[in-house]
Amino acid sequence: MREERVQKTIAQVQEEYQAAQLPMLPEFICVYQKDARAGIQKIVQKARRKIQKLEEERVRIYEMSAYERKYAQCTWICGIDEAGRGPLAGPVVAGAVILPKDCEILYLNDSKQLSANMREELFDIIMEKAVAAGIGIVSAEIIDQINILQATYQAMREAINNLGRIPDILLNDAVTIPDVQIRQVPIIKGDAKSVSIAAASIIAKVTRDHMMEEYDRIYPGYGFAAHKGYGTKEHMCALHQIGPCAIHRKTFIKSIVG
Repeated sequence: MREERVQKTIAQVQEEYQAAQLPMLPEFICVYQKDARAGIQKIVQKARRKIQKLEEERVRIYEMSAYERKYAQCTWICGIDEAGRGPLAGPVVAGAVILPKDCEILYLNDSKQLSANMREELFDIIMEKAVAAGIGIVSAEIIDQINILQATYQAMREAINNLGRIPDILLNDAVTIPDVQIRQVPIIKGDAKSVSIAAASIIAKVTRDHMMEEYDRIYPGYGFAAHKGYGTKEHMCALHQIGPCAIHRKTFIKSIVG
């Protein structure tokens, strides 16, 4: 006598859906799409939407690789971006990243458009997959000496030098870096238009955030771990109450503390 198959409960199917990796979802849909229970059909629709969002993300990343395809004749295409031009304290940090050709890293974007958790996840993926990655750091003291624009250029040059190889072309977020002999392509809002620049934006931002979290332990009371040196209300109050510390940019805060 044939043994009847025991039908799974809706809760069991929900658990199966939550545990399923993306490549497993088409098979999941195939198994449950004919189940007439309304609860099961809701789960199937969730799975379909998840697949659709994945495809939409792949299209977005493909479109964001337009500059990389345009300059595909170049062997090493390097994205350049910085983090920390605007804060009242801490360094300016630049990132330089060379990704492999046809490398697909989903959810790359301007680092400011990503959550802190997503930036951390992408940082690890970028560092794992990149052909080369370099970081340049210029301190608040140097920023005060040469101004933030020149300090940003210096950080970018350091990031390029720390790659360990010479790029064929640089895709820069908006700027043209002086004293660099490599071909440069400045792209307005490049961190949202180029996967290479977005990757550089993320590693610069995450590196700087980690530094500011460490500075928060060295210089307590300012809230550096929370605001990363930007001019928040908490930071301004601390400046008035405690006064500046060693990592404050004196040229940025002279109108605040005199």
